[in-house]
Amino acid sequence: MTTISPLHNLKPTRFETPAILKKMAAASRSLAELKGVAATIPNQAILINTLGLQEAKDSSAIENIITTHDELYREDDPTPGQFGATAKEVLRYRQALKLGYEKVRVTGLLTLNTVIDIQRELEANKAGLRKLPGTVLKDAAGRTVYTPPQDGNEVKRLLGELEKFWHGEPAYDVDPLIRMALIHHQFESIHPFYDGNGRTGRIVNVLYLVKERLLDIPVLYLSRHIVRTKVDYYRLLQSVREQDTWEDWVLYMLTAIDVTAAETVTTIHSIRTLLMKTKQKLRAHYKFYSQDLLNNLFSHPYTKIEFIQRDLDVSRLTATKYLDALVAGGILRKRKIGRSNYYINTPLFRILTGAEQS
Repeated sequence: MTTISPLHNLKPTRFETPAILKKMAAASRSLAELKGVAATIPNQAILINTLGLQEAKDSSAIENIITTHDELYREDDPTPGQFGATAKEVLRYRQALKLGYEKVRVTGLLTLNTVIDIQRELEANKAGLRKLPGTVLKDAAGRTVYTPPQDGNEVKRLLGELEKFWHGEPAYDVDPLIRMALIHHQFESIHPFYDGNGRTGRIVNVLYLVKERLLDIPVLYLSRHIVRTKVDYYRLLQSVREQDTWEDWVLYMLTAIDVTAAETVTTIHSIRTLLMKTKQKLRAHYKFYSQDLLNNLFSHPYTKIEFIQRDLDVSRLTATKYLDALVAGGILRKRKIGRSNYYINTPLFRILTGAEQS
């Protein structure tokens, strides 16, 4: 079992290498640009909903919970009992993210209780922090590569210590982006829950940046980069534990922030352009245009009659007429799957997924 030392024991000067300072400057610029570009979308709930779903999919894929965009968007239904098994797990991730964001937005704080609530939402149980020994991390071949703290009291103590660190107690003179990288590693090493540690830790990443006011809304989702570099991610996590290679880990995380922020800026620009074009078409050609309708079409790449009924407060017949008219005009594409009709915002789907659609 590896001994976990307090993060404030690390010398801050370790992270003042030319490579880290250069990458930190690039990551900070990209993150600031993302914050500004996200603010240009009038209804930011659109970004939280659509990009949050992308993050849910990718973060779950890191833990081998696999679903397609097609399945996920089809199952994006808030009605209880409407989820498929795998999509249900992924969609819980987005709900957990929203729950955490609302608490941070209202209080300005990221507390341990919020983290526990996030994990409870993810896993749909109330097991809470680990109290029993037996948790180990294994590689693909089934070999134990890391044994986190086993004693429940030690888990609780370490997590409380980590919470103080992310609140700045004691003072630790490093950039918040470096602090986020250190927090993420420490959280994963404590491995405080029986399940959902990786996904909870990745939600904590973006909520920490919101807490630090580096972002207004949680739209920096690192999981896509981690999926692409999964081998490096796990290798570097373990290398810190075995060889104290904190600098390499920080560089990896700063790169993830830089790359992901730049990609997200491009995505948001594309969404905004499509949003404006669609708004102009709707206003010019459809008497039933409303902002609520536009918000619906961009919050749900696969919308349904029931969604239009709910969001526009209209009858089923009226909602059907609206959607069929948008299909006839080329705004949406209609697709019947099983007993349900889906109305697909194909250009938005392509922006979000790279056109992974049948």
